[in-house]
Amino acid sequence: MSEVVSLSAETRDRAGKGGARATRRDGFVPGVIYGNKKAPISIAVSPRDLWVQMNTPGLRSRLFDITVGGAVERVLCRDIQKHKVSGQPLHVDFLRVSGDAKVHVKVSVHFSNQDKSPGLKKGGVLNIVAHELEVIAPGNAIPEELVVDLAGLEIGTSIHLSNLKLPAGVSVVTHEKDATIATIAAPTVSLATETAAETTGEASS
Repeated sequence: MSEVVSLSAETRDRAGKGGARATRRDGFVPGVIYGNKKAPISIAVSPRDLWVQMNTPGLRSRLFDITVGGAVERVLCRDIQKHKVSGQPLHVDFLRVSGDAKVHVKVSVHFSNQDKSPGLKKGGVLNIVAHELEVIAPGNAIPEELVVDLAGLEIGTSIHLSNLKLPAGVSVVTHEKDATIATIAAPTVSLATETAAETTGEASS
């Protein structure tokens, strides 16, 4: 399950662009908490706290407990608007999550046991097609990552969605049945050498 990070926020009296600008002038990042059939809450978040989370992998699949107005809201980060030049956060959207509700979330793919893959030991190259996948998961059981075990895999192997061991209640959103996640390709140096040798052979003949 994804980790839960605690954050604190203040309520904003004013919504809209004017309220957002006033919040930024006060040194905070404006945001909103919405969803789960409840009224949205306009909030102000510490830019330092938000920056730390932005630079920690797995932001979109990480659960947050935000304390605001004496209550705790469990949420997912749905969107962060950033400054085009500095990259600093300008606005953040949080979606409420309940334990029994299913949510769409992007989860990173981790490739384990690379040192136990005969193909990679021989110099093969791991070509990753999907660094993350969109899944549907229960709000209280969002996987932190999806793991692909490379142990025993040889050069020429293709890893597909069917090779993933998904947690209970989790499914992958895909438009292609059994899409390719990654392949173990032959070493590019070897391919270049073989091509050069074939070219030389053709020229001499």
